[in-house]
Amino acid sequence: MLSRFLAEARAAVRLRGQVSVLLTTDAEVRRLNRRYRRVNKATDVLSFPAAELPAGAEPVAGDLAISLPTAGRQAAEQGHSISVEIKILILHGLLHLAGYDHEDEADGGKMARRERLLRARLGLPQGLIERVEGQPARSPGKRRIGAPTKRPRRRGTADRERRA
Repeated sequence: MLSRFLAEARAAVRLRGQVSVLLTTDAEVRRLNRRYRRVNKATDVLSFPAAELPAGAEPVAGDLAISLPTAGRQAAEQGHSISVEIKILILHGLLHLAGYDHEDEADGGKMARRERLLRARLGLPQGLIERVEGQPARSPGKRRIGAPTKRPRRRGTADRERRA
């Protein structure tokens, strides 16, 4: 079920290459967050873009690490299943792998708009950025937004969400 969603979401994001998803504990996500982002907190999703591969190698977009306990808490808070929450986290992580970065002021809301559009297309409820920013869930417009060219840094969202 999640592998089918991952393929559908990856295509919707227009992300080329394989993506692996690690479903793990808060402790493991905290360890990864501390090691790669120097943030000593658990979070809901981390994204790890792949390094450039040699010509002819199978394309790899990157990896996602999702905390199941955090996803479960967020699902309960939002009133939907953990499966739906994991899909929301996968979509959010894929957008980071595609180069979007809502924490960068230069993004100018592009990631939030793209996430909103894709959530509607994929049948998902309110997304992470909207929760953090306190925006109401709304239907996407017809405006098409392209992905930025810069590579994203590793990102987590639960730590920002707790501040909201």
